[in-house]
Amino acid sequence: MAFTTRITRLFDIQHPIVQGGMQGVGLAELVAAVSNAGGLGTLTGLTQPTPEALREEIARCRAMTNNPFAVNMTVFPTRNSPDYLAYARAIVESGIDIVETAGTPALAPIWEYLKTNGVRIIHKCTSVRHAVSAEKKGVDAISIDGFECAGHPGEDDIPGLILVPCAADQVTIPILASGGFADGRGLVAALSLGADGINMGTRFCATVEAPIHPNVKQAYVDNDERATNLIFRNLHNTARVAKSEVSDEVVRRLAEPGSTFSDVVDLVRGDKGRELLESGDLSQGVYWASMSQGLIHDVPTVKELIERIIRDAEAIVNDRLRSALGV
Repeated sequence: MAFTTRITRLFDIQHPIVQGGMQGVGLAELVAAVSNAGGLGTLTGLTQPTPEALREEIARCRAMTNNPFAVNMTVFPTRNSPDYLAYARAIVESGIDIVETAGTPALAPIWEYLKTNGVRIIHKCTSVRHAVSAEKKGVDAISIDGFECAGHPGEDDIPGLILVPCAADQVTIPILASGGFADGRGLVAALSLGADGINMGTRFCATVEAPIHPNVKQAYVDNDERATNLIFRNLHNTARVAKSEVSDEVVRRLAEPGSTFSDVVDLVRGDKGRELLESGDLSQGVYWASMSQGLIHDVPTVKELIERIIRDAEAIVNDRLRSALGV
């Protein structure tokens, strides 16, 4: 059995499994492994320090796979915003025609540039209203992030079991279910809820090819579904990270009356997180993790993981569901 969906047809991939863009993790080794295994790998654009470095990383990935892969562009206006359009040009001029986007309405000129150059866009959303808006603005697919996800789940706290079918009821373009997916059961569930595939981040971190320290990979294995913290709640910028002494301290500090981001910046700086991923020293900062940690029990190769997901999903459809129907 092959799971052929609107996502596999849209992106010309074998399996409806997408590796989401992850800061510090979406490098060529992992991306190429996902694409070579029949999924859609995604380079993280802003992991690269300059547009030129992104061009080089795209070329490095292309040397590792002949299959389609995407590039992530996350746009959040800050005091020292990167030149997003220059990154977009690097993507287009490198021949990439699939981009995963996330961020604010400041994406509008980036979308216009990408669409003008024939790029297909997957937009990450945490609410149905944002998914509907993105479809109206011309994106090609939606990745809808449930509350279980790592990173920023939005402020509505709607889990995927509700969010995915609600989105499917109102969006006509292909949908990826994201947040808490890690195995064949999740793939079948996502398809049943109205999605056309799954987007995984945390699960791909615990693979051989993920470019992070073995200590971090082992932490994903050792943790269970309860081992995350929600930080920045009081700042209305909620983020889900792995539970650790550091993230516990972030939660404690931000619970103090009148607390602000400046009270925790020493613990959550991006360079500290990158150091953690490279050194394996979990006391250095915070790192992203979804509730799917409870479903992670090993560190396989990407190929082994994707083959297992498809095999287990096929077994659920062929055995459990058919048996339940009496056929």
